Amino acid sequence: MSPLARTVRYLLLRPQTLLLLGGSLALWSVLEVKTILRSSRDAVSKMKGRVEEMMHSEGMLHEGFSKTWQHKSSGAAVYSIQGKRDHMEDRFDILTDALNQSHTNIYGIFDGHGGETAAEYAKSHLSVMLRQQLQRYETQKESSTLTRQSILKQQILDMDKEILEKLSASYDEAGTTCLVALLSEKELTVANVGDSRAVLCDKDGNAVPLSHDHKPYHLKERKRIKKAGGFISFSGSWRVQGVLAMSRSLGDYPLKKLNVLIPDPDVLTFDLDKLQPQFMILASDGLWDAFSNEEAVHFIKERLDEPHFGAKSIVLQAFSRGCPDNITVMVVKLKKRGSKAAGE
Repeated sequence: MSPLARTVRYLLLRPQTLLLLGGSLALWSVLEVKTILRSSRDAVSKMKGRVEEMMHSEGMLHEGFSKTWQHKSSGAAVYSIQGKRDHMEDRFDILTDALNQSHTNIYGIFDGHGGETAAEYAKSHLSVMLRQQLQRYETQKESSTLTRQSILKQQILDMDKEILEKLSASYDEAGTTCLVALLSEKELTVANVGDSRAVLCDKDGNAVPLSHDHKPYHLKERKRIKKAGGFISFSGSWRVQGVLAMSRSLGDYPLKKLNVLIPDPDVLTFDLDKLQPQFMILASDGLWDAFSNEEAVHFIKERLDEPHFGAKSIVLQAFSRGCPDNITVMVVKLKKRGSKAAGE
């Protein structure tokens, strides 16, 4: 062994040298542990911040659902949220007769504006009035000159008169859309006032429009408004007299006084044997601001097995896409032809 190697060995084996190395190793271990602990604390702090952020975001989401309504029966489901609006002005109604399947089922969507009064009144009274008139018609239809279509149209016009009389007395300027579907054994009749909308999924999965929106920028509506001495202007959307983003409604007595707004419904009838429908969607414009007819039909078709037949899922999806409005969606499942109509 060389003199240098003997010297190194001597120094390394001295007790003092071993003690110094042991102390250095212990000090290094302590410093390393502190570093690990500091990193762990930082990671925990970051995770805590993310959790708090998620909880805050979830809280913001729950604020959008401060008022949520839902309905579920064997053939129809509804999901309705307030969204980011200050007030919940959407209403819906379903009137069926489980004891008498021959009676017409009635489905309604009412999207209020300027307050909930008009929508609430229409929801509470229109279906009941319709049921009474339709039952009377069924017992006398062989000799009657009336039809389901004429009854539906007249009842909506009468409802507008009632709302105007009631609300104008208290200077309540509220108004509402009115979307009503009558489902019988062979026919589907849909009436629409405003911009709520209905669409059907036929046997091939195609979207079939059941109604058409009444918007101020549509040529027919624009001409009528101008002829009545009114105007439309753009403020985020086209508005009648710079105020209302639809050209027909129930209520809205100040605009009705000017004759620029009318309550006349479009009424369409569909042959169920011909269409062989799978389901229909009735919804306020909160949905249609985020979904096209075709996209909505495809979305619901993939989710008919869900508890709300996809109504809840599509409402949440519309909300997540940034729609700030009240959103109400009704899905009515329609059984295959040859069996009794669904929607009970």
